[in-house]
Amino acid sequence: MAKAKLTREQQTYVVQALACFDTPSVVVASVKKDFSVVLSPQLVETYDPTKKAGRNLAARWKALFEETRKTFLDDTASIAISHRAVRLRALQRMADKAEGQGNMVLASSLLEQAAKEVGDSYTNRRELTGKNGGAVELVHVVERRIVRANTGDTNR
Repeated sequence: MAKAKLTREQQTYVVQALACFDTPSVVVASVKKDFSVVLSPQLVETYDPTKKAGRNLAARWKALFEETRKTFLDDTASIAISHRAVRLRALQRMADKAEGQGNMVLASSLLEQAAKEVGDSYTNRRELTGKNGGAVELVHVVERRIVRANTGDTNR
């Protein structure tokens, strides 16, 4: 793996990855894996116009960055993990695997996460309200008992 000047394809890849909020270190690893090119995080940061290092980025790359970021933020529907059903299925698989491996602490944690995902529907938490949604009115009842000695009788 040799250090090389980035091709347009590689530059596009870096700009788009940064626009999708990948960190420079993640981009470095991706470029190394996908293109067999070694980059430094500092070089990658020069392709991010939101960073000081990228303030002199060419207009074409700034435009690509902004367009990619806007599309990324507007189109979360295409990201599988943004859907509750996908997250729940993944949590199910992880919980099954953790339980199968005897890792009950992790399984319990995953079950708790799944419960949170569906709105705490599996908790014992209750919210009580009074009339018309107001505060609950507390009434204290005082009871007095007189116990007679030796007879065990109770008189109220």
